[in-house]
Amino acid sequence: MYPTDTIAAISTSVNEGGIGIVRISGPKAIEIADKIFKSIQNKSLADVDSYTAHYGNIIDPKTEQLIDEVITLVMKAPKTYTTEDIVEIDCHGGTVILRKILDVVLQQGARLAEPGEFTKRAFLNGRMDLSQAEAVIDLIRSKTEANMEVALDHLEGGLAKKVNDIRQDLVSLLAHLEATIDFPEDEIDDFESNELDNRINQVLNKVDNLLETSKRGKILKEGIETAIIGRPNVGKSSLLNALLREKRAIVTEVPGTTRDVIEEVINIGGIPIKIIDTAGIREAKDQVEKIGIERSEKFLDKADLILLVLDMSRELSKEDHDLIAAIKNKQAVIIANKLDLEAEVSIDEIKEIASDKPLVKTAAIDNQGIDKLEKVISDLVFSGDVEAQSQTLITNMRHKNALDRAKQSLLDVKETFERGLPNDFITIDLREALEAVGEITGDTLGEDIIDQIFADFCLGK
Repeated sequence: MYPTDTIAAISTSVNEGGIGIVRISGPKAIEIADKIFKSIQNKSLADVDSYTAHYGNIIDPKTEQLIDEVITLVMKAPKTYTTEDIVEIDCHGGTVILRKILDVVLQQGARLAEPGEFTKRAFLNGRMDLSQAEAVIDLIRSKTEANMEVALDHLEGGLAKKVNDIRQDLVSLLAHLEATIDFPEDEIDDFESNELDNRINQVLNKVDNLLETSKRGKILKEGIETAIIGRPNVGKSSLLNALLREKRAIVTEVPGTTRDVIEEVINIGGIPIKIIDTAGIREAKDQVEKIGIERSEKFLDKADLILLVLDMSRELSKEDHDLIAAIKNKQAVIIANKLDLEAEVSIDEIKEIASDKPLVKTAAIDNQGIDKLEKVISDLVFSGDVEAQSQTLITNMRHKNALDRAKQSLLDVKETFERGLPNDFITIDLREALEAVGEITGDTLGEDIIDQIFADFCLGK
């Protein structure tokens, strides 16, 4: 299972840029780089110290043609990202240059890396566990600072420490029970009723404490789908522009300007909010508007959070009342907009028909009330608590599923013991709990699942 060949890939975006990086890792990384890199000082990379940078040129060995002027970084095993020899060639950014350098590296005996294979090697070579490896891709994909901090905590081993603590408790219990089964002649004391129950409850509490963070973690990682709804010309697009701090949507006095949904992601208090500006909901005037309205109604059904915009300069219409009724069982904020104009409906009137929903007064076109709205959204999502630094959170559905199975196995242990069944049956449930928890760090996970996890990584990482 441990890799023995040498891999290479482009580790930066293959676009025009100031710099690009081709990464090589494996037992022949330095040897391969030496064949194509000509140091200005005529040094062999095999003779240089680890973690040193060298200026020179990349030459095609077949044609002796100069490809690029580069800086080559040499990192020698075992103190590297993969624990193998690594060479990184820092060249000028650009599709042609990067691909040409990668081509000559592959011609000298390296293999093109699979997605995530550098990180996979770090895992297989024992530099990090699977939860830390998964944190790498979470860090890359972070949409907010809070999301980044959760990923960093996992990368630094925060989750692994808690998981290993649970595993150690389970191993201790399992070892004691199996000893009573395998060596009855040694008269090893069996657990008393209260002792086993207390120890299982302690482990259950640790599992529950992690599981309780999963909802919050999921929100920080995936964000909240938020739909801006309302009848035409109530200021939905103005609200979107105000939240984005830019003019993303077209704003006119003509009703029905937004004919389709517009999606953008913004950061409110550390929460990635996927804002969806929908077409105004009313009786459609044409086929195109009808399609847009149908899409708006679908988003109304599936959104995690609804921002219902009402125009305070017009009396509430049948569509307004219908929309207020439609969000009755949804997490929603009512936005009383256009307060810069003469009011035709009172705040008290809205509160009377939607008293269970938070209400924010705005003049979105002038950005009035937007800070208050953002505070209300934060409070609604996390009860005002969006800080992530002080707690390890479960953000990965695979981890949550593993903890759910571990919890069920521990509950089965309690039931088995209460029914007075032999220790053999208890150890079966304990092993299942141990295996489920071990899947998080990769200790008990099959190779096919591991391959699937790293397949979601980007090339070159």
